[in-house]
Amino acid sequence: MKNNIICTIYSHYTSQDVIIEILKEVYPAGKINTYERNQLEYMELTEENELLKNTSKLIISYRERMEPSYELIQADSSPLSENLKGMYGFVSSLESKNKKIKELFLKKIATLNSEFSISLEGNIEKEENMEKLQRLTEKFALELDAVLFVSPDSFISKSKTQHFLNKNLDLIIDIEGNCSIDTLEIVIESKYFDNGSNQLTEDQIRRKEKSEKILKGKNIKFNPHLPCIESEKDTIIRNPKEIARRVVVLAVTNFVAFDSLTGEKAIDYLKNYNLWDFATPMEREFLLNPIPKRKQEETWKCECIWVLMWALKKIDAMNFPSDMCNLNDISPEDYPVGGGKDPNDFINSMKASRTKEEIMDMNDLYYRFDWACVDARIQKKELKELHSGVVYERHYALNWLVNYMRQEWDEITCDT
Repeated sequence: MKNNIICTIYSHYTSQDVIIEILKEVYPAGKINTYERNQLEYMELTEENELLKNTSKLIISYRERMEPSYELIQADSSPLSENLKGMYGFVSSLESKNKKIKELFLKKIATLNSEFSISLEGNIEKEENMEKLQRLTEKFALELDAVLFVSPDSFISKSKTQHFLNKNLDLIIDIEGNCSIDTLEIVIESKYFDNGSNQLTEDQIRRKEKSEKILKGKNIKFNPHLPCIESEKDTIIRNPKEIARRVVVLAVTNFVAFDSLTGEKAIDYLKNYNLWDFATPMEREFLLNPIPKRKQEETWKCECIWVLMWALKKIDAMNFPSDMCNLNDISPEDYPVGGGKDPNDFINSMKASRTKEEIMDMNDLYYRFDWACVDARIQKKELKELHSGVVYERHYALNWLVNYMRQEWDEITCDT
């Protein structure tokens, strides 16, 4: 029998149970047989008169590190750990056209704890197999925050050489150093930072349950395997004056995006009030050369302003992210710029923000909203309940508020 290997998938999560759950979801009529051979756990799926009718079986071979971790230094000597060390060396040797992504990928390789390959034994009739195989691979990748190693002849290939894909099946790097992404998320379970403890705090559990209840009430799909965000004791919220300065710079930049102010005048304004130093490198680049494409991108920062004004208690409640915000709903007296105001008066008046609990509850909720949006995009399904652009921008601002991964504004990632 011909054995057609689709890809090899790597994940930070030890994921055998999740693999079986996804198999059952994609192939509800399938029969799964599990067994162990040569230090590998096998899952064989057969399905009569359906997708696999022209093949013998779909086979998944699984293994994980003996001692799961988030680093390779002093890693155990299990076969997977040794393989990951080899992968790290291989990727290190590649001449990448995006050094930032290569560095992030090397950091992500160190966090990988499980590996499984997907193959089909027998002949593949592509017109019959492709839809479910595509769905299966996409679900594995997305729900496990996976890295995929793919050959150039696979139906999910994004390169003419062997290459790695991220959870959205976009090219991380190939043998020639090509890359098609701007960032790469690195997710590490909090248990690895708590002296090896697997115990979640009460606030983490409560927050996850609260968010999932909201999603369920809105009939929005959620991923029960999506981990908790950091605990309150491990989180430092940005201080009110820092939030207020960020709002001011965003508001001025937003005026340029909507052609209410020229880039030159915006720069003069920020310098006049000693706020130019608080503009990020990307904001400075935009204000110095506000081309139409960048203006369009910056208009979305209305949603970030909305979130930060909510955090400063200038907005009573954030509207549900099925629709965009309207900054005109904010009282002119509460807005930090315009009308000859000194924006430093606004900044210096900020003595308190919303509580850590409120901000983290909102962060957790938008984390799960964002997963639903990404999942809908991968599944090519319409998600009427959420506006993906609104969700992303608000998740971005909330991640900044909670100091996610200690990232500054230009480097914020919205991991799901």
